Amino acid sequence: MHYSEQEWMKYVKNELDKDVREEYENHLYSCDQCLESYLMAVEAEEAELPMISNEADFTNLVMAQIADAKMETSQKPQIGKRKKPIYQSALFHYAIAAAVTILLMTTGVFQSITQYAENVQNPNIQEEPSMTQGLVEKTFAWMDSLEMKNKEAGR
Repeated sequence: MHYSEQEWMKYVKNELDKDVREEYENHLYSCDQCLESYLMAVEAEEAELPMISNEADFTNLVMAQIADAKMETSQKPQIGKRKKPIYQSALFHYAIAAAVTILLMTTGVFQSITQYAENVQNPNIQEEPSMTQGLVEKTFAWMDSLEMKNKEAGR
């Protein structure tokens, strides 16, 4: 599904509901054709946008407003903010991990795991010769027996 350039023009002019705008934005991530239509709508509407006379002053003004907004939120009293329970702290999780590690070490679980890993890495299974190798050996044995019979017959 693709949106028309007129629909993107409504998006650019901010004439759509918030939910519809989010749907359009999500669609832009996956559709190159609609991205092209969106960019064309932005170019067409570019002339209607107000011109900024002094860009540096505008940037400084915006940055000052952001700093003021951060300052206001940091100075507000934190009403209703509760302390996290102990079981949600990182220190609690580290202590549990250390206790479990000590328990596993004292019971010998880690030692049995390393022995198992050594057995897996160095199996004591002797490999059987391949079928081809067996046929070659039998053929040579048969040829040797024929040669011995020929020598005995020649005597």
